Amino acid sequence: MEENTKAGFVAVLGRPNAGKSTFLNTLLGEKLTLVSHKANATRKRMHLVLMEGETQIVFVDTPGIHKQEKLLNQYMLKEALQALQDCDVLLFLAPASDKISYYKEFLEMAKDKKHLLLLTKIDSVSKEVLFETMRQYEKFKDCYEALIPISIKDLGSLKRVVEVLAKLMPQSPYYYNPEILSPNTTKEIVKELIREAVFENLSDELPYESDVQITLYKEKPNVHYIKATIIVHKESQKGMVIGKGGATLKRIGKEARASIESFVCQKVFLDLFVKVVPGWSKERESLKRMGYNFED
Repeated sequence: MEENTKAGFVAVLGRPNAGKSTFLNTLLGEKLTLVSHKANATRKRMHLVLMEGETQIVFVDTPGIHKQEKLLNQYMLKEALQALQDCDVLLFLAPASDKISYYKEFLEMAKDKKHLLLLTKIDSVSKEVLFETMRQYEKFKDCYEALIPISIKDLGSLKRVVEVLAKLMPQSPYYYNPEILSPNTTKEIVKELIREAVFENLSDELPYESDVQITLYKEKPNVHYIKATIIVHKESQKGMVIGKGGATLKRIGKEARASIESFVCQKVFLDLFVKVVPGWSKERESLKRMGYNFED
């Protein structure tokens, strides 16, 4: 690779529902990460590749930073903290209406790591509130590289984030093929697209601990055959997912299939099932079987 190339990893951090996945999907122009108004929807780190000239920026989408006793929550916090330690630069996303105290907590974790502070959801507050919030954050100007208010409706604000990050990336060969959007497997991304469809249709009723297992994935020349199982804790939740006469499950399948077809650019045959696994998110071995390995 050319000696003048630059490449680095950028951890995208913030509290649950800070807008991390929406920010990344908008930036890359492709739905690759799960977007849901349900808190703690993102479970694992996902790598997303963006090229800016000769610079490769590898964004690492992470679960929201939060503290709870549940084992699944502990895994999610571990994922976020691991990304915080491993990456070259950090992005901390803070909704414009959030308390400054959350940023102070982040600073304690980040130590002296280079980071950008992004104010998200600025369209949801008045200009007066936004200016006052920025004034309060400016007290910490010696801590961050830049303070940037962003809106997914304002692509100029996102471009500025990319420009600042590109300058901070170290000289390095590329980590991934510049042609790809993500080194994560198609199977991993498809799982997230199905989970998103589940949350879109049942977000208020279904606990976030529900999950999806891909049990079959066959790629043929003109069609992808996928079988997946939606995992829930209780029989009552299984009934919610299926719905009267199977209507809810059909709706979930239709939305998930459309998202997957848009991603793989092929026709998709998707067969969905629902299975009850009591307490799967509370036992280490069950979590491991679902792909959440604490030892990684």
